[in-house]
Amino acid sequence: MHLAIAERLGLSAEGKKHLGYGAALHDIGKIGIHELILNKSGKLTDKEYEIMKAHPMLGAEIIKGVDFLSPVVPMIYYHQERYDGKGYPEGLSGEQIPIGARIIAILDTFDAMTSDRPYRKALPMEVAFAELRRCTGSQFDPTIVETLIKIIQEDPHNSSHAH
Repeated sequence: MHLAIAERLGLSAEGKKHLGYGAALHDIGKIGIHELILNKSGKLTDKEYEIMKAHPMLGAEIIKGVDFLSPVVPMIYYHQERYDGKGYPEGLSGEQIPIGARIIAILDTFDAMTSDRPYRKALPMEVAFAELRRCTGSQFDPTIVETLIKIIQEDPHNSSHAH
C-alpha cells in the first residue's frame, strides 16, 4: 500500500525504497517500552503515555547508526506528529512533517482500524474511511488520506496489508 501511495504522490524510486523501510520499522522503538504498557488493554495513565511517547525517539536512535537507513530516521522520529501540530515529539505541522512520516501515520492508523484486535473486531472499510476523513486536516494530511481511499476503492485487494 505504501508503494501505491508513493507512486501516486510522485515519490522517487529511492523515496519509495526508504518509505518501505520506514513503514516496516516505524515502531521499532517500542522494543524499549515495557511490555506491560505495550500490552495494556485499557487507557494508559498519563505517566504510561509519557513513556509510550518516547518510542519514536528510541526508534530513531536505534537506526541512526545504520548508514543506508539514515534517510529513514526522520520518518521514524516524526511518525507521531499530527497535521495540526498537536503531535509529538516536536509539534511539527503540515508539510513540516516529512512526507514519509505523514504516509506512515495514516497507514498505521488505517491498519489498526481494519485489523482484528484482542479487544475488538476489525472495523468495516467504510467506517475506517469515515474516521480517516473525520481526522483529515487535524491528525492527517488531507491529500494522503484521499489518495489512500481512492487507491482502495479502485482495487479493494489493496487494503490488505496496509504497510
